[in-house]
Amino acid sequence: MARFTRLETLVVMLRQGFVPLFFEADEQTAALVLSAVSAGGARVVEFTHRGDGAHEVFAALERTCRADLPQTVLGVGSVPDAGTASLYINLGASFVVSSTLSEDVAAVCNRRKIPYLPGCATPTEVARAEELGVEIVKVFPGSAAGGPGFISAVLGPSRWTRLMPTGGVSPTRESLSAWFGAGAACVGLGSQLIPADEVRAGEWDAIAARVREVTDLVAECRPALKEEWA
Repeated sequence: MARFTRLETLVVMLRQGFVPLFFEADEQTAALVLSAVSAGGARVVEFTHRGDGAHEVFAALERTCRADLPQTVLGVGSVPDAGTASLYINLGASFVVSSTLSEDVAAVCNRRKIPYLPGCATPTEVARAEELGVEIVKVFPGSAAGGPGFISAVLGPSRWTRLMPTGGVSPTRESLSAWFGAGAACVGLGSQLIPADEVRAGEWDAIAARVREVTDLVAECRPALKEEWA
């Protein structure tokens, strides 16, 4: 069972303004990544479902959160189907992210009151996701879908929509200003926030420092939204 309610998870996600995401096959290394991201001030973290045995690593991370990082909201990404979503929800996932829109996954998440963030790349997909109860729609792949221009175009006729671009977002002032300036509710950040070479080298302080820097940049780039969810 998730440690956080759907409403709690969504509010924390919107307050934070960005979702760090990573995959690591080794449980011990994954725990160190999670600790570094948490040390940098991020409360919401996405572990991606990639590779055999990924759910076992996730289960270990969730146990780490329960024991040592109780304020960390841990979710799962790259979920392709309802069966996989159910597996992770039963392991304690507080939110579920997909690369595409699946009505079956939406049904499973709604039944358990778990936030579902499906990947959408057209206005029609975004609208359908919202009809299925999605509060924050992942725009994926963010750059290929149209970049910040796509965000502002979708929000033009539907100001109530909340979009989270992932793919094409960089942890820089220029990139974050462009996405938040276009109206993004939050952004997803992966390998540029948590570089594989730093993970291999065990440079946990560098990862934590970058997360802290992004936290500050997000606050600068979207002060109005930060106040709204303070």
